[in-house]
Amino acid sequence: MRIIAGDFKGNRIQPVPNQLTRPTGDKIKESLFQMIGPFFDGGICLDLFAGSGALAIEAISRGMNQAILVDKQPKAVSIIHQNVDHLHIKDRVEIYRNDAFRALKAIQKRELQFDTIFLDPPYHKMSYDKLLQSITSADIVKNNGLIICEHDPNTIIDDEYKGYYIWKNEVYNNTTAITIFKKGVEDND
Repeated sequence: MRIIAGDFKGNRIQPVPNQLTRPTGDKIKESLFQMIGPFFDGGICLDLFAGSGALAIEAISRGMNQAILVDKQPKAVSIIHQNVDHLHIKDRVEIYRNDAFRALKAIQKRELQFDTIFLDPPYHKMSYDKLLQSITSADIVKNNGLIICEHDPNTIIDDEYKGYYIWKNEVYNNTTAITIFKKGVEDND
């Protein structure tokens, strides 16, 4: 795994060495960041099922100021720490070992709001509807902010979340789909 663009372009990061995580492939990651960026002028992101931290680290490499990375697996959290240490970005990230829903409650209590939220839970083991309901009701996304859902293409994601609309939707090789919600009024861009 490598960082594709930005300040840390070409740096390798460690994947989580088990079958419990499914890293986002470089081609999908590159396509995703071309859709949402490709570069940022500051901001804060949340990677709620961070795995190795690859998506949040890529966002920081491309100009995001801060990232909060959450994963419930101890091995994943350990790998995130290694990757963050390797790139010397400890001062730009917060890393938590926690369940997604508990993390969302803690974030809501802190009254944080994000420019981008990455959701890449284990396929078929997490309800996107419950996740998206929790995120949208917690009001943790800035206006025009994005919620990026990586999922199995056969998974149907409800598109009825008050104040949000599906901004983009792509399917890759019949194995992965990306659905991006945007907060605000649909602007047809």
